[in-house]
Amino acid sequence: MKNKLMLGLWRYIINVPPFLWQKQITLGKRKFEKEHGSLSEEKRLIHHFVVRELPSNGKPLSPELISGKLGFPADRVNNALDYLEKRMTFLYRNEDGDVAWAYPVTVDKTPHSITFDTGEKLYAA
Repeated sequence: MKNKLMLGLWRYIINVPPFLWQKQITLGKRKFEKEHGSLSEEKRLIHHFVVRELPSNGKPLSPELISGKLGFPADRVNNALDYLEKRMTFLYRNEDGDVAWAYPVTVDKTPHSITFDTGEKLYAA
């Protein structure tokens, strides 16, 4: 089954020839690297911190908390959060300005409940 793509279509499963999907993977990888490669180390650290902390915290994370834990100045954290939120693929802040979700997790209730191997329960964004 390695390196195979199968498509479910109604009651049938169809093998998709590699030449149809391998180019799309290459193009997707380039696009991902172009978008994500442009993140500064600071923005990447902030995003990774939020993704790690949301499950254990269980509630939205304030910019002040993020700033205090990472040791970055509050204005730089807020600028980074603005940047990441505008991209809509990384995080979303609630009306209080706290980070409520950071892909792939959220503290907001969704139909997609997940449980981590550590026992923490959260929702998928």
